Amino acid sequence: MEPIRREALVKATIEEIGAAGSLDVTVARIARRAGVSSALAHHYFGGKDDILLAAMRHILTVYARDVRAALRGAEGPRARLEAVIVASFAGQNFRPEVISTWLGFYVLAQRAPRASRLLHIYQRRLHANLSHDLRALVGARAGAVASRLAALIDGIYLRQSLGAGAPDPETSAHHVLQALAAELREPLR
Repeated sequence: MEPIRREALVKATIEEIGAAGSLDVTVARIARRAGVSSALAHHYFGGKDDILLAAMRHILTVYARDVRAALRGAEGPRARLEAVIVASFAGQNFRPEVISTWLGFYVLAQRAPRASRLLHIYQRRLHANLSHDLRALVGARAGAVASRLAALIDGIYLRQSLGAGAPDPETSAHHVLQALAAELREPLR
């Protein structure tokens, strides 16, 4: 039962943060949504920060799985870059409650070393995924271009979390793909 309850608490955390639009949620509310006691939630995770970190690990695991799946069907550097960008805004990765959880995670990373470390790992992986294929297309500019594209991806999430309307995965991916085309000095589509 423990893995099932942990998963329920992680999903409830994401849903509660989405409903609140911030980290202004309690372990008791998360536990109630998960259908477990607050004491059990504390037993499994410790405190709210620990539950949020578990939720972010879950979100990042889903994201990594989706990126790997998208990369399996992509041939060539340009297609691989497009796959990473589109996966960043696809399916479970760009739901309102996930976007709100990201915003809370950015805030938590400013004060909690474990959250900061997890954010740094995500940022390094995204940069590495982008840089790897950019090297074949822009050479020595790969690192700088990857930084700009990653900042745009993160910026779209931040903007979306601040109430820019309903998430629009296609338009969001298109903005980053347009930036990629500009970096590659291709005509905009």
